[in-house]
Formats: sequence, C-alpha cells, structure tokens
Amino acid sequence: MKHPSASQSRRHLLDGTTWVFLAEALILPSGLVVVIFLTRRLGPEGYGLFTLATAFVLWLEVIISEIFSRATVKFVSETSDWQSVGSVVMRLHLAVSVGTALMLFFSADAISTLLKEPVLADYLKLLALDIPLFSLASAQRYILIGTGGFRMRALMSAGRHITRLIFVIILVELGLSVPGAILGGIGASMVELFMGSYFVRLSPFRRASFPARRLYGYAVWLFLYSVSMIIYNKMDLFMLKILGGTADQAGIYGAAQNLAIIPSIFAFSFSPLLLSTLSRMLREGDGPGAKDLGRDAMRAVFWMLPLGGMVAGAAQEIVVLTFGRLYVSAGSLLALLIFAALCTVMISVTTATLTAAGKPSWTFALTGPLIPLALGGHLLMIPRFGSVGASLVTTVFSVCCALGAVLAVYRLWGVLPPVWTLARCLLIGGGAFFLAKLWPTPGFWLLLKLTSIVLLIALGFLVSGEFRASEITFLRSVLRRQGVTKKTQHSDNN
Repeated sequence: MKHPSASQSRRHLLDGTTWVFLAEALILPSGLVVVIFLTRRLGPEGYGLFTLATAFVLWLEVIISEIFSRATVKFVSETSDWQSVGSVVMRLHLAVSVGTALMLFFSADAISTLLKEPVLADYLKLLALDIPLFSLASAQRYILIGTGGFRMRALMSAGRHITRLIFVIILVELGLSVPGAILGGIGASMVELFMGSYFVRLSPFRRASFPARRLYGYAVWLFLYSVSMIIYNKMDLFMLKILGGTADQAGIYGAAQNLAIIPSIFAFSFSPLLLSTLSRMLREGDGPGAKDLGRDAMRAVFWMLPLGGMVAGAAQEIVVLTFGRLYVSAGSLLALLIFAALCTVMISVTTATLTAAGKPSWTFALTGPLIPLALGGHLLMIPRFGSVGASLVTTVFSVCCALGAVLAVYRLWGVLPPVWTLARCLLIGGGAFFLAKLWPTPGFWLLLKLTSIVLLIALGFLVSGEFRASEITFLRSVLRRQGVTKKTQHSDNN
C-alpha cells in the first residue's frame, strides 16, 4: 500500500521538474542564439578562446556550487529551521568563492601559458569577478529546492538566461568582442543573485544554530563526486587542446558539446528535485513509495534514448543548420557525445537516489575512477584519432559508469528499471536513428523532420504499451488540475 503522500509528492516533483526544466531549457533558444551569434561574430578562433576561458571558469564555479549542493538540499528538506542551514551554506559559499576568485586572478598568466594562448590571461582575470556572484546565486537555488520552492528556483534561471542573451548581444555589438561576451555573463549572474536574494531573504552573516560540521559528512563525499564529474565532463576539451589541438579544433569540439547539452539540462533540473522529494518521503516513513519513485526515475532516463538516436542520426544536419559549414566536422562528435550526455543523466539520477538513502560515499566510489581511466584513454586516443578519439573515450566510460550506478541502486534498494522499457527504447531509438539518417532535409526543413520523428517516438511508446494506465490517468489529473488552476486565476483576475 502506498503512503498517502506518495501521489502528492509525485505531483509536486512533476510540477517542479516541468517548471525548472522549462526555465533551464531557455538556454536552448537563448543559449543557441548566443552561440550562433558568437560563432559567427568571433569566428572559430575567437569562439575557441571564449570557450576555453568560460569552460575553465564554469568548471570552477560548478565545483564551488556543488560542494554543498546536495547536502544543502538534503538538510534543508529534512528540517523546519531551514533558515539556519541556509545561512551557514551561504557563508561557506561566500568564503570559498572569494578565495577561488583571488586564486584564479593571480594564476591566470600561468594557466594561459599552459594552454599556449597568452590572451586568455585577461579573459580569466575578468571572469574571476563572476565566481562569487554565481556561487551565492547557486546557494540560493539549492535552498529554494530544499524548501520546495521549485517555481521560484525556475524563475531565477529564466531571469539569468534571458538577461545573458540581451547583455551579450548588446555588448558584443558595441565592439567589445570576447570581453563583451564575458561581461554579459557577469551581468546575468548579478540579475540572478538579485532575484535569489528577493526570494530567499537570507544573509550569509545571519547568526545560525545549525552546526556546519553536520554538512561535512555528506559534503565531503558529494563534493568529491561532483568534482569528479565536472573534471570528467570537461577533461576531453582541455586534453584535446593540451595534446596539440588548435583553437579552431577546440571551438568545433565546444560547439558539439553545446549541442549535446539538452540531457544535461534535464539532469540539472530533475536530480536536485528528486533528491528533495525522496528525502522528504523517507523522512515521512514512505520507504516503498521512495523506492518506486527511484525506479521510475531511472525508467524515465531510458525514455530519452530514442531522442539520442534521433540526434545522432541527424547530427551533421543539426550542426550545419546551427553553426554553418565551418563546423561540419562537429557532427561526428555530436553523434557520440549525445549518448555520453544521456549516461550523465542516469548517473545524476542514481546518485541522487543513493544520497537520499544515506549513502553519499557510494557516489564518489562510482565516479572517482572515471578521472584516471579517462585520462589514460585520452592520452592513448587523442594523438591517434584527435577530436573523435576524445569524444569516444568520454562516451565509453560514461556508459560504464551509468551501468555501475544502476547496479548500485539495485544493491541498495533491490530495484531496477524494467528490462522491457530498455528493449522498447533501444528498438524505437534505432528506428529514430535510421529515419533521421536516411531522410535528408535541407536548411530549416530539418525542424519539421525532427518534430515528426519526436511525434513518432511518442506514438511508438504509446502503441508498444510503455505507458501504464495509472501513469496516463495520473498525467491527465495533473493536466486537468493545471487547467482548473489557470481558469481560477483567470476568473480572479476578471
């Protein structure tokens, strides 16, 4: 028998995931416009330098934000005194981010020398200003997730993506080139921080009774997990450059990574919310409901496989339409990296489940070995196969880690995603790949092709019986409730 709160928890998770995903998905229209604008305005070399600088700093920013991210969500969701936890988290974020920004500023020249691009030093020093802004806004986002404020967290991301688009285009058009693009991102971080301060209303200097040491038991392992994933996900780009790649090759590889970002957006949107929901369910004693939700979360990741097949089949057309003929070689990279990104989603979902269940050390045990293994793979493959070798190494080890993470959840909770779901997804995904590959479409006709294939994928799931009757009923109830809410709001406004 399901816990009485299970249906409500699922509905809240679905609603929150929808809003956060839609907000983060703004990076697709806004981010792609920025990428298209910058690739054409700066050229492969200028965009390559911009990619190297921003990727390195984003690497640092995400590491800082992830130090206490999952621990924050877990502890905030498990206590009524969330303000005390939040203040401690913000204070820690402020201290770490300011220290990191200073270190980056004074080491920028050495980093640019290592990457053999002297001009990077100025870009990195400018980007150091963004680190404290980004870090504090990240702390606010995770506090909102822990309190269940999923929609407010979504608004923060929406504000960031929209303002970044506006600022970058204006500043670059004013003739500021790469520094203008960097300043646009800094301005967007300031807007997001302002919005977060309005929603959370917490100061890092507020007195707090929550002992910071309680975070450390979780934070240390989850920090190591996060650092491992961040290093792993960006290692291919930097190893390609260090092992002799040109700025042009870095720009092309970065373009392929940007197009493979959609699964990462889902993981970024869904996993923290899943952690918050599972933690609340376990706190309320709904262990069976939490296990069912964990299994269904893994099942939902399998549903993305056909979309990956579609992208792989149409990879070259997608690249040409998005960036132009200069980036055509990014197609073969995208065809591989899209599956690495899907595996990252599975890793994110399963490690969130392990964290909620009180096994934070397992997350690092799964992902820690990725760094030395991938490093050896890149040293072996990049000199022989270049960019393709880098993307192949990333994809292969991502698949292995995702499989290990699924088995870890099975060992802990005894649940696995249904085998028939995997079989259906592989079959439908294969069909989507060949249809996208064998159906040539010039220019903007590609959008019609992709839309048609997505509809066929959904039809394939429906006809094959993948969706349970209870799930269809549940989805209808959610949509009906959303419709009633909108009608009520409309009536109130009138």
